[in-house]
This record gives sequence, structure tokens and C-alpha cells, in this order.
Amino acid sequence: MSIAGLPGAHGAAPNHEKTVDVAIIGAGPAGLTAGYLLTKAGLSVAIIEKDAHYVGGISRTVEHEGYRFDIGGHRFFSKSQQVVDLWNEILPDDFIQRPRMSRIYYEGKFYSYPLRAFEALWNLGIVRSTLCMISFAKAKAFPNKQVKSFEDWTVNQFGQKLYSIFFKTYTEKVWGMPCDEMSADWAAQRIKGLSLWGAVVDGLKRSLGLNKAPNDGMQTKTLLETFRYPRLGPGMMWDAARDKIVASGKGEVLIGHALKQLASDGQGGWRMTATGEHGETVVRARHAISSAPMRELAARLHPLPQTSLNAKQLRYRDFLTVALKIRSDDLFPDNWIYIHDSKVKVGRIQNFRSWSPEMVPDESVACVGLEYFCFEGDGLWSMADDDLVELATRELATLGLVSAEQVIGGAVVRQEKAYPVYDEDYAAHVDAMRRELEGAHPTLHMVGRNGMHRYNNQDHAMMTAMLTVENIIAGQRVYDVWCVNEDAEYHEAGDEGEQAALPTARREVSEDQAAALASVREVPERIAAPKQRDAA
Repeated sequence: MSIAGLPGAHGAAPNHEKTVDVAIIGAGPAGLTAGYLLTKAGLSVAIIEKDAHYVGGISRTVEHEGYRFDIGGHRFFSKSQQVVDLWNEILPDDFIQRPRMSRIYYEGKFYSYPLRAFEALWNLGIVRSTLCMISFAKAKAFPNKQVKSFEDWTVNQFGQKLYSIFFKTYTEKVWGMPCDEMSADWAAQRIKGLSLWGAVVDGLKRSLGLNKAPNDGMQTKTLLETFRYPRLGPGMMWDAARDKIVASGKGEVLIGHALKQLASDGQGGWRMTATGEHGETVVRARHAISSAPMRELAARLHPLPQTSLNAKQLRYRDFLTVALKIRSDDLFPDNWIYIHDSKVKVGRIQNFRSWSPEMVPDESVACVGLEYFCFEGDGLWSMADDDLVELATRELATLGLVSAEQVIGGAVVRQEKAYPVYDEDYAAHVDAMRRELEGAHPTLHMVGRNGMHRYNNQDHAMMTAMLTVENIIAGQRVYDVWCVNEDAEYHEAGDEGEQAALPTARREVSEDQAAALASVREVPERIAAPKQRDAA
């Protein structure tokens, strides 16, 4: 069953041409944040969005027969007070507070996430736990001394048995490459503080009454217990931003318009051509902001950049959601669960009512989204919608979560270019394109996850746009937007808005903001080729 979206109310007339201060490519969080702040400052903008039904990009909310689907799950939490304030300004009355819960599901049992080693051993049972401990002892007695891959590092830390249960299957589902090809550096960063031996010792002490501390074998940060969320999903935020842009009289949002060409006018400005259902739209502007994938921008720039061949090498991981309506009470209270089971292809399952009760209109029906990680054009991506609904139904039954007879309907949502891939060459490709474009075109600005080929969360995409707007208003690059990246744990711990807002004139983000936003995202890289390792 295909999704039929909302009608586009902000399209353009055939062969429409206009002049604005800033042309913006993409109506995701970054593009709409830029558009909102620019119009608020009195500048005129035109935003093009190739989706004919929705704004918000991966943060949109899809609606089908009254049921709403979040594409990937978006907790509204940021350590940046500036971002929090903007959320509250755009959507002042529609946030609700929701409990945070995520777990791992393996062979009919739930496990805490992050993983608690002692609990995991207990749930696995005496026989399998014994095998895990034997495997662990073997790994400690005879470790692999040539540690190169995620698999090498994880087996050395936990043994082959626990690695195969809790690390291998899900990791390979998400990233689409074998664990023995992923960098060991990523494993060391990704799995922090978990000590299997510490968990066993703590568990024994606890059983003897000698230790009453949580026996999880980890020195974990305090995780968020609740988070804020728009009552009708994250798309509610971006629909409101779009409406405010249009209501300002300074902005236009052209949905169903794909970028055909972005051409320099030879005088420091831009001529953007977009194609829609009724023909072409031309926008002339002093500045251009792009949140389009770098690969697509490079292919449509005129003159063609020398680094366009580099950009063509950039890769992306895609995914699709199969949303099922189930005649049943909610299957689990979690916002989502991670599926560590090799018998099924699904990687994660969302429970939309746990995000917001208003997402699911019928109290007698549970609505869940099964997420499949894939590459655009592969077998999963190319399956017919009905076949995907049948697959998801069958896999829920295989997992023992529901019987096939309880499923009363389903819908499929495909999300292309969901995750920029960090392969061994991506950084060099991105850097080459960035240097050429920033050097030759100071009025062209790249923002957001795909616009910068960075695995950023929603608030970091917004921050790149916020700094870009400051640069445009100032008439120079007072901020280095590329300093904004992502702290992969920021959204799990700490206090919301604990970092102060940015100062108004600095060439780099402030020290406080850097602490919240500028560490490396936990994304696996492929092991370098032999000649690269030798050179290093």
C-alpha cells in the first residue's frame, strides 16, 4: 500500500521567475530553519523541496488513514539553549513530555539498552551463559594480537559467543557491511565502559549481599528518563516553520520542485532552476543555501566543479519503514526496540503510540513501524509495497510478537539517503569539494546532514543553518559552520539547554558549544586498504 500524502499548498506557477535574497535547496530541518530565521530578519527567501507532499525531510511525519509515522524516531532534546529556544518559538504549545525507553529483543526476551552485561547473562540462561563465559575466557587467554576490525576488537573484549549475539547481527543490518570490514577504532568508541568480568564480579557480590549498586558492569551516564515530543510527530514542527515562513510575506516554499541546476551568475549571485509538475521555476538570489546531498549538488552546479568526480564517490545508507496496524493492545512500552536476531531482516521496531498517543487514533489498535536498512535499488528497496507488508507481518510472527491474523493493514515509507556512509575515502572527497566551493563561491553555503555529508542529528542540522544565517546577515563567514558536528551521546545524558547560546561574532563556535556539538559521530569506517595502513 503506497502512502498518499497531504496536498501541496505552496507550489509555483508554470515558468515562474522571481528574485529573492536567498535561494534554499531542501525543506528539511536545516533548510526550514534557515528560511525561518532569514525571513524573521527581513530577508526574502525561496525554498524548493522535491517531495510533493511533505516538508521536514527525514524529520517529517507521514500520515496514512489517520495514523502518523515518525521516520526514524526523533527525540527533541538538545544541549544547545539556542536550539531549544527556537523549537519553543516555532511550536510553543504542542510539546508533550514522554517516557524514554529502548531495549534489545533477542529470542523472545528483552534486554536493557545500553546493554547490562549481568542481566544479559542471566536472561540467556545457565547453559548459554556458561558457553559465553568459556568463550570470554578463551578470548582473554588467546586474544587476537592483530586487531584491525570491529569483529577483532569485540571478540577480544567479550568472546565470540556474546559478540555474535549482541553485536554482529544488528550492526551488519544497519551498516550493510561485514563487521570484519569495519574499523576497530569505531568499536572502541562505540562500546564504552562495558566490562563482562566486572559484571560477573558485581553479580556475585550482589548475590552475597555485598554490593547493592546496579550490577550492569558499566560506568554509565545517567540517561534521560523523559523527552519532549510534538504531540502529532516531528513533522508538526516543520509544518509550523513552513507556515510561518509563508505568513511572513517574505518567503515561498515550493514543494514538488526538484533542483535542475544551480548556476553562478558571474557576479557572486545565483540562478537556481527547479522543475515541478507544471514546468520550470527560476529563482535569482544573492546567496544560495544547499541541504541537498553533496553528490547531487555537485552534479547540478554550473560551471561543473573540478571535485564533482569526488562527490560522485560519496555513498549513502537508505532505509524503509513498514507501518503495520495490529488489532491488539500495545505490544511493548518502548519507543523502539532493537532486533538482534539473524532469523529476520528487520533491524528496529517503533511503537508509535509510545512516542505520542495522538499518533494512533484507535485505542484498540497498536501501530508499529518495522525499519529495514538497505541500499536504494537493492532487493528490499525494490520490493512491492504489498510484499513488504507481507514480509513485515511474517517477521513479527517469527519473532513471536504477534500472530499474522492480528495485522489489519499496513503502509510503506521509503527514505533515501538516510545516513551518509563514512567509507575510507569520504573525508577526502568532502574536504576537496568543500575547499573548492567555499574558495570559488563565498555566497554558496552547505548545511545539514546530507548537505555536509555528516551524520548529524536534527538539532545539529539546525545549528549549521543558524550559523549560516548569521554569516549571511554579517556579510562574511564569521562562523566556521564545519565546527558543528555531533556528540554521539549528547542526546542520551545531561541537561537540556545546558550550553549557553552562541556569541554574535566569533570565527568558530564557542568553547561551551563545541563541548556539546563538536565531537566525532559514532559511525563505522571501513578498514583502510593495506597501502593506506602502511602509510599511516
